[in-house]
Amino acid sequence: MFDFDIFMPVRVVSGNNAIFNNSALLKTLGTKALIVTGAASARKSGALGDLETALSKEGIDYRVFDGIGQNPLISSCHAAGEQARSMGADFIIGVGGGSPLDAAKAVAIYAANKDLTPEDIYRRVYNNEPLPVALVGTTAGTGSEVTAVSVLTVDSTGRKKSISGPDCYAEIAFADPEYTYSVPYDITVSTALDAFCHAAEAWFTPQCTGVNKLYASAGLKILWEEIKAFEKDTLPSDAARDNLYAGSLYAGLAINLCGTAFPHPLGYVLTENYGVPHGKACAMFLPAFLERARRFEKEKSREMRDITGSDFEEVSAAAIELTALPDIRISANEAKEYAQRWAEQVPKNFVNSPGGMTAEEAQVILEQLNR
Repeated sequence: MFDFDIFMPVRVVSGNNAIFNNSALLKTLGTKALIVTGAASARKSGALGDLETALSKEGIDYRVFDGIGQNPLISSCHAAGEQARSMGADFIIGVGGGSPLDAAKAVAIYAANKDLTPEDIYRRVYNNEPLPVALVGTTAGTGSEVTAVSVLTVDSTGRKKSISGPDCYAEIAFADPEYTYSVPYDITVSTALDAFCHAAEAWFTPQCTGVNKLYASAGLKILWEEIKAFEKDTLPSDAARDNLYAGSLYAGLAINLCGTAFPHPLGYVLTENYGVPHGKACAMFLPAFLERARRFEKEKSREMRDITGSDFEEVSAAAIELTALPDIRISANEAKEYAQRWAEQVPKNFVNSPGGMTAEEAQVILEQLNR
């Protein structure tokens, strides 16, 4: 069967000095920008300074909103949208890891639609198109630069809930791996695990056929080569960082076309209730996911082993070792309560999982965590 369906409208410019070498692209988006970022990492990486220099060079007025934390709150994104509107911003720039990049997509929607309340963004109904968005990634994990997804946290519940659609694509992504060189060891590990989970989960979805398999297989191969070489508390070389960033983008392209599977929604439980970083939270369910893949997707399991050159036991062992977290014990009652969120409507992530998934099966997996 011929299968070459693809839609990926983001213009990605990459390499060292990607912002300086392509600063004229920013002028195509407007003359006023709101930069959306976190408190410190964007500045430390050098990305924010480079961006400010490029904006000044192109005569673009800008302001910085640095109130985005981990697992960005919809209230923070809404506030940034108000600031963008008050300054008359023509476009939004997200700088940082997954949280600021995802937030920037939401900010662009709020900025263009003054009547939206924070939670209205989930209704996915509004009158005006979002402002254009440019993204500058500083971690090798999220893949948000090339996805049409924004994962946000609802203030009232503390739960992560995503939006997705063509309106969540960036216009431009500046992919300079040098901005990842200053990322500390623990965050480097967590983001790399996140990216590997993206590639692995996408690989086993029903949508991972044809050209989609090229992205997922490239992500699996590149990321696993670097992850299996990690040494405890030792930062990867710059060349390894380059590979990790490339792998994260391939994995981002894969989930953009294929989606993710059950490690992601189950991982949200650990992030929301136990403070586990997102990448490590997903990786904690990788052994259960690969075991399920072995049962229901034998051919794709064989192909993945050929791509990585490792069996599932080795991959699972690395995931367990690299998460390096204290045991998290979830009681039967707690697992039942957590699983209630999926009881009424089965999420796409479960449908995407090998063999399909039910809320009851998710409850069992939560109960068996670290047993």
